[in-house]
Amino acid sequence: MATKAYAAQSAETPLAPFEIDRRTVGAHDVQIDILYCGVCHSDLHQARGEWGNTIYPCIPGHEIVGRITAVGDDVTKFKVGDIAGVGCMVDSCQHCPSCEDDLEQYCENGFTGTYNGHAFGQGENTYGGYSDRIVVKDDFVLKVSHSEEQLAAVAPLLCAGITTWSPLRHWGAGPGKKVGIVGIGGLGHMGIKLAHALGAHTVAFTTSESKKADALKLGADEVIVSKNEEAPARRRR
Repeated sequence: MATKAYAAQSAETPLAPFEIDRRTVGAHDVQIDILYCGVCHSDLHQARGEWGNTIYPCIPGHEIVGRITAVGDDVTKFKVGDIAGVGCMVDSCQHCPSCEDDLEQYCENGFTGTYNGHAFGQGENTYGGYSDRIVVKDDFVLKVSHSEEQLAAVAPLLCAGITTWSPLRHWGAGPGKKVGIVGIGGLGHMGIKLAHALGAHTVAFTTSESKKADALKLGADEVIVSKNEEAPARRRR
């Protein structure tokens, strides 16, 4: 299906309109009309070729939220009209020990990235969420229950959100625990909100005095400006 997108044709060229052909919906596929796609700094690194492995044309975007417009014959978890999300993976081998343990990110045969990744078992490049629609295997689609007016804020949860949520859950962040969040940027602001929501005593570290008020508003119990030599000294005493 012809799909409008934005692509970088090389490391030196900006993102520009481009048309791609999305695959036909297969038995286990879900087609999503993309409503919002977050901008991750990984998108910029990849488009600019800063990691040395970019396949061009490159269509970034792995924080995807949209409405399902078609489902394959064997799809049971989703229906047309559902709101769904897609993160940084769209496939894996599905049979190695990691995949069988629901740890597809550690696929021993290499997972397939939402963009800049060879489609599993095939040779073509994958294209991400800077586009009108995407077709994804149902195992790599998440159902989103938020109201539609919140969807712009949902999109970053598909990368920045899970990146911070995973260690907080792994280490049991919650009441009685203290969590330090270093840096209040794309990941840091999400970490503060999640740690606070889990009930942990949340300490934000920043080099910017100007971010102190925002960190407190996001839920930090304390904010330490690391460039202020007196603050770390006070905490050591």
